[in-house]
Amino acid sequence: MPSSLDKPSASAHLEPTKSSGPSADDSSGITSRGQWMALAAALLGWMFDGAEMGVFSMVGRQAIGNLMQVGDVMPSEAAIGRWFGIITAGFLVGAATGGVLFGWLGDRIGRVRAMTLSVLTYALFTGLCGFCNDVWQVALLRFIAALGMGGEWSLGVALVMEVWPNRSRAFMAGLIGAAANVGYLLVGFVGIGLTAVIAYLANMFLSMGLPEDWVGMLTQGRGWRLMMIMGTAPALLTFFIRLFVPESEKWQAEEDKGNTSNWASTDLFGVLLGTMGPGLLVYLWGWENGTAVRIVGTLVGLAVAVVGYSYPLLRYLQRQASEVGGAPWRPVLGRMLLAAGLSGVALLGTWGSTQWGPTWADKLADSQHNAKEYTQIWLAFGAVLGTIVAAMMGDWLGRRITYCVLCVTSIASILWMFKPWTHVEYGPGFLFNAFLAGFCTASFYGWLPLYLPELFRTNVRASGQGFSFNFGRVLAAVGTLQIGAIQAKFADGANWFGIAWTGGYPLACSSVIVIYLVGLVIIWFAPETRGQPLPD
Repeated sequence: MPSSLDKPSASAHLEPTKSSGPSADDSSGITSRGQWMALAAALLGWMFDGAEMGVFSMVGRQAIGNLMQVGDVMPSEAAIGRWFGIITAGFLVGAATGGVLFGWLGDRIGRVRAMTLSVLTYALFTGLCGFCNDVWQVALLRFIAALGMGGEWSLGVALVMEVWPNRSRAFMAGLIGAAANVGYLLVGFVGIGLTAVIAYLANMFLSMGLPEDWVGMLTQGRGWRLMMIMGTAPALLTFFIRLFVPESEKWQAEEDKGNTSNWASTDLFGVLLGTMGPGLLVYLWGWENGTAVRIVGTLVGLAVAVVGYSYPLLRYLQRQASEVGGAPWRPVLGRMLLAAGLSGVALLGTWGSTQWGPTWADKLADSQHNAKEYTQIWLAFGAVLGTIVAAMMGDWLGRRITYCVLCVTSIASILWMFKPWTHVEYGPGFLFNAFLAGFCTASFYGWLPLYLPELFRTNVRASGQGFSFNFGRVLAAVGTLQIGAIQAKFADGANWFGIAWTGGYPLACSSVIVIYLVGLVIIWFAPETRGQPLPD
């Protein structure tokens, strides 16, 4: 039976009915005040989500260096880079797992309650990273924090898209992508401010009676522990969510029909199994293993992840099918895998290129002039604008054409920022290129929250888009680990096609453009949903 996406309903292009007061719109029965509360909570959640992600890009190298330091002997750059890649990959795996886990929870107990738990998870465990004494502890806590971050994306998107009218979807999607990048932007400013006042803070802590060794620990490495501890701030947001944010009436209607009762807690063992697949990938590519072992292991790991992560949703659909007949899980699974590929292109593109930009700038400027912080700020400025423009383009040009435009512009911007064919210096030109790269590569994060909710019905929306977006992080985790390997292998550069390519970050990060060519192909297997209502 075709879904509403395959054949638009007769009212697909009708304007929503407007009432004279702050009452229901065409999307839900929630009042305009409730809509604004839901939007505010989701935007704040995404903003802090982006800030949590940006923190490690900002302070990761200092944290790893301090924790691995033995006496006065600092670890090698290669050792720091290896652990940076491993922790980042673990974070991406955690976000993928959290997207599935909290997506399941959002479809089972409601968007608002699940979102409260997801925000609390990433806030508390990010803060705990500030008290770590070893690198593996950071990796573990970042993994757990990422569970909440992955869940926040799918839950917030589902809630906002369900309580706001269809005509607002493109603008809402742009705000979603922009909010996360505002958080990324704020981290840059906080980093600059913290660097300027770190000596003052040390004296203040001493005057408060804190032991000198505690103060030294808190302020070492440009205050990376303080940056992590400040990550607990979003925990306060949970009180606002629980007190003021109304539940989606679309979800409540599903609960009234009894559809939410077909979610079973025992199915979550599938998610536990699925996590082992990406865990295997991190081990294979994070440590020395033979090429044949890596290739076979990667295929096995991806298969385990697909089966495990999709298991709770497929079991739910099978229970639904046993009651109403048919086999609706097959088209849903197909859309999940297709959307995961589209998300994977975007995530691998940014995590394999511009996410390394601040670290590269720090090396170019030899840790001077707050190069890392300023680069992150300009990347984020571009990203904020890019996400809004991309979402609006999705409405103007259609979903598929827009995705193609984003792929092409991302290729051009990455090559222009890293310029692997020449020498690059840190300065105003570099920051402008970072702005352009942020604008182009992050624009997908305005397109994805517009498109993914349109692929799934209300009863499986949080789970379906949670899998789709966050499974892309598994692919990005593998790619992120390759950046370190490419840097090491081609540290001295390469000579291809008669051109001398600059080694290290320029060559490694520029190689990511290949993934966008894949995106240009798979988007044409996806349905065009422009002008169609959000499926019920």
